[in-house]
Amino acid sequence: MSILWAVQAPVLLGLEVAREQFLACILGLSIALAFVGQRNKDAFSLFSLLASLVSLFIFFFIGIDYTRFQFDFPYLTPEMQALGTVAVAFSAYALWRIGGWVFLLIIGLLGVYSLTGHLLPTPLTASQSTLPEILVYLAFDPNAMLGTPLSVVATIVVVFIFFGKLLVKTGCGEFFIDLAMSAMGKQRGGAAKISIIASALFGSISGSAISNVVTTGVMTIPLMKRSGYSSSQSGAIETIASTGGQLMPPIMGAAAFLMAQSLEIPYSDVVIAAIVPALLYYVSVFIQVDLIAARDSISAAEKEVRSVKTVLKEGWHLIIPFVVLLTAMFEFRASAELAALYGGVTAIVLGSIREYRGSRLTIRGLLDCFPETGKSLVELTLIVAGAGFVIGLLNLSGGGFVLTLALVELGGTHIAALLLVSAGICILLGMGMPTSGVYVLLAALVAPSLIETGIEPLAAHMFILYFGMMSMITPPIALAAFSAATISGASPMRTGFEAMKMGWLAYVVPVLFVFSPTLLMEGKVTEILWSGATALVGVYFISIAVVGYFSKRQSLLGRLLLLLLGVIALIPVKIAFGGVAVVMSAVIFGSIYLTWTHISNKGQLIR
Repeated sequence: MSILWAVQAPVLLGLEVAREQFLACILGLSIALAFVGQRNKDAFSLFSLLASLVSLFIFFFIGIDYTRFQFDFPYLTPEMQALGTVAVAFSAYALWRIGGWVFLLIIGLLGVYSLTGHLLPTPLTASQSTLPEILVYLAFDPNAMLGTPLSVVATIVVVFIFFGKLLVKTGCGEFFIDLAMSAMGKQRGGAAKISIIASALFGSISGSAISNVVTTGVMTIPLMKRSGYSSSQSGAIETIASTGGQLMPPIMGAAAFLMAQSLEIPYSDVVIAAIVPALLYYVSVFIQVDLIAARDSISAAEKEVRSVKTVLKEGWHLIIPFVVLLTAMFEFRASAELAALYGGVTAIVLGSIREYRGSRLTIRGLLDCFPETGKSLVELTLIVAGAGFVIGLLNLSGGGFVLTLALVELGGTHIAALLLVSAGICILLGMGMPTSGVYVLLAALVAPSLIETGIEPLAAHMFILYFGMMSMITPPIALAAFSAATISGASPMRTGFEAMKMGWLAYVVPVLFVFSPTLLMEGKVTEILWSGATALVGVYFISIAVVGYFSKRQSLLGRLLLLLLGVIALIPVKIAFGGVAVVMSAVIFGSIYLTWTHISNKGQLIR
């Protein structure tokens, strides 16, 4: 259905189908699958079957007759009240079964606020709403359950996930891992470097931290443990590398598509903005694992690996779908979903003609991509429908304005305090939730206040995306870290804290591009290049300080000095200031290097 919608089949067939009619059917299918999905203990109980059938009937009925309901909306007819009650109740119950109680609790609190907020004193006073008004609004209004978040997932994200499934069927996942193995297998700490590169590449087609962990981690985590990394380090490295896949162009995660829709900008602009932060993120992790390998004498992963040339010779055709995707988006300015379809068609043609190490796209494999994509989307569809509840309740009650006003007043007195509070809210609300759901929630609750204080809209939304993503590695509920711990056998909490340590940059860089959007490719070319260069120097120094090793173990004073220099170099507020930091850093770091490096001369240490 989503693919037909992407190619505008209703228009080609001369049919008039409203977006909300299509979305109601998609949501009904997702709820029905949630009730009878294999993840539920009572998978095929009578209640699950009945609930599935009722949800299908209710949402298809709403979709088919949606035009009539639009005209009846102001009158709150008994029919709409009954349908709205059932639709909201079934959606909430399915959301609880799929996503747990955290998101549902937030929705419930906002619902209570919508009902009773008019009794609160200023400035917390909300607009008064009755329960029938709330239920009908949530079920039928295009700004609630059937709103933009669900539309983005049903029309864009589904096509990209389908594109990713096609690539996996053609052997693209193995190709990326082999490519990483060929490039890094013989280097010190090669196992960790393989994990970083493979997870970054695979994450660019999966866009999901947890699926990335369980897909690449089953190979890379045991490989890291065998080469000398501890269990917690192995799990943390895989966690960081996999989580960053949601920031890695060109596909990124579902949140990136939601961001483009929220900001009303092309998806390609989001991709461009994400390039520098994503590169800095992975460079930071790469430097740390290399220094850990040097410090702990961790050897290469494999002595015999295939050459990069050999891997590319066998799998060159797997790169072409990405070229088609990027060319369609950036050169021909095609919509994101059409670009993904072009790339998907290319993958089908080339994947059926050529194989990679025994993997070839067959008709059976192509047909399997449809149900696999559908299963992958059930949870996400329900999460964004729940986010539609949040947006609808905020619109009804005016709660979004209340929160924005409170945070703006905080930011008016101290912008640093606003960023700190916002980051805390992002991480707190994100615990136990997928990044895309976190982003939609934060885009409604936190982003408006950041924008109101003068922060660039793109920087504000990237800020909440980063900190929402950090909930995947931040204890006590770090889903990606816990998934990696189940493979590594290490303590989940210890793995989470180790991941926080290695992923320090993701907690810092959002603050940097809030103050200087040059890191998001906004500004003059010279300023962008200079900010990127100084940030790279800062990342290098702080990474050394975190690991505590460069040629030899560093003293506490040396680590503090490197940390200070790194912080100075990272700050891109003033180009001149950053330039001075680079010069200072180069001179001082050169001195540290010459002072602390062992230079043997007749068995003596020269200093």
